Formats: sequence, structure tokens, C-alpha cells
Amino acid sequence: MTNIEHVLRLRPGTINDAPEVGKIIFDAFSQIADKHGFPREFPTVDIGINVACSFLSNPGFYSVVAEDIEGDGNKVIGSNFLDERSNMVAGVGPITIDPKFQNKGAGRQLMNNVIERARNKNYPAIRLLQASYHNRSLALYTRLGFDVKEPISTLQGKPISAVIPGRSVRVATESDLESCNAVCRSIHGHDRNGELKDSIKQGIVKVVLHGEKITGYTSGLTYFNHSVGFTNDDLKALIASETDCYGGPGILIPSRNAELFRWCLNNDLRLVHQLTLMTTGMYNEPVGYYMPSILY
Repeated sequence: MTNIEHVLRLRPGTINDAPEVGKIIFDAFSQIADKHGFPREFPTVDIGINVACSFLSNPGFYSVVAEDIEGDGNKVIGSNFLDERSNMVAGVGPITIDPKFQNKGAGRQLMNNVIERARNKNYPAIRLLQASYHNRSLALYTRLGFDVKEPISTLQGKPISAVIPGRSVRVATESDLESCNAVCRSIHGHDRNGELKDSIKQGIVKVVLHGEKITGYTSGLTYFNHSVGFTNDDLKALIASETDCYGGPGILIPSRNAELFRWCLNNDLRLVHQLTLMTTGMYNEPVGYYMPSILY
């Protein structure tokens, strides 16, 4: 069969799919990273399964699973996710296909499914980040209507120990929610309220203060979390507040923000790989300083 589109069935994902979906997340990302000589984004099968469990169990995420209905039983061969925790922007990913079924149209079907979902829910914008070394995904997303907006650098290393004059950082509480949302709206034109609520419940949100005023926040210094600030000093203070490690492959820095990028490199963070921020629909050029998550 040369056209897998004739033998695929798409259905909503469930938590019972986590072992198969997680294994595919590991296999798919490992294959493309190994091929191009980059570190694996999900180094073990268990990490892939944990990511799948997190998304499949969160009601703020839409999930779709692709099954091959030709073989024995209905074999799960891929999946995709849509972050629906914002009212304005839907974030895509991770999308993964079993390496044995790649380049046969499954990725396009999974992308079309989440795009249709977002449009049916009237999202003004859909966004994603893709690994810049993965040419096929860049070509697919461009064909599907996504535009390149920003080069993004993934940085990892020993947490930076630095004092930023005039800035203090503390753990956020629910009472900080509206102040954080106001910062995000002033920079992006929209907030990320649902994601922020999730992260506050996990106890990983931090706010940065200049005097008594909240001037930025991070929903977590990890691959899957975002940060915003009125100035680079706000982001530097947040980055320097980490005492353990930057979660996952690292933190994401817009490469065009040369001051922040250079500060990170001069403080011994290393460049892991480059990503491309892509969007379809509404996009406001940020008025301020930010660090995206791997979703957007």
C-alpha cells in the first residue's frame, strides 16, 4: 500500500494509549536527532511515556491518535496534541510518527486534524516550534499555512548564579495570577492564563519584582514552559533564580535577543540546537522580552 492515508484511522487519545504513544515519541525524536547528530530531546522511553501521560491526562490538551487498520489489530502509529489552555492561541505538538510509517502522509493527516480542531474552536492563532534541522517538518508546516516568525535557541548547562541589581524573585501564588496575565498581555497581546494556573498548582511559577511591582514571571524554567518580562534584566533574574537544573533539553531564548543570548553564553550555558517559531493566523510582534515554551 503506497498511500497510508487510505488505511489510517484517527481517534481521540486516552490515557491507556500512553505506553504506545510515549514509545513512539521516544523513537521518532531519537531517530531524527541521531540522524543529524543532535542530542535527543527525550533521552529515554520512560521520559516519552511521562510526556504522553502528562498530555493525555490534562483536560486542557486535545489529543489525536493515528491507527494503522491494515495489520493485526489497530496499531497505534502516531499522535498529535493541541494545547487549548489559552483563549487566543492553540499550541501544536508534540507530533510524532512511528519511524516505520513516516513519509507516507500520516503527519499531514495529524496536522490537518489539529488545525481543523483549532479552527472549529475559533482560535485566532495556531503556533508551534520545530527543530530547524528537520527539513521535512519545516516544509510540511509551511505548506499547511504556517509562517516562520522567530529563530529560537535551546540553551542548557549549570544554572547561572548571578545577582541582577534592582530585581528580586519569589515563588508565585494564585493572588499573582492577574498581575502575571497583565504582563503577558502587555508583551504578547494575549495571556496564557490556563497554562499559568496549571503551573501555579505545581508550585513552579516565579515572579520577578522591581521594587514592589511584578515586572515578569516564568511558568517554569523548562522546555515546556514560558517566561515574559518588561526588560532583559527581568528575564535574567528569573533565569538566575534556578538552583537545580533547567528542565528537559533546556530553556528557549529568541536568538534575535542578542543581549540575553550573549549573557547566557557568557555565563557558560551551551547552545543545544536551534528551533523555529511558526504561526498561522494572528501574530503580534512582542513588545517586551520573552522566552517561549516548546509549544509556542
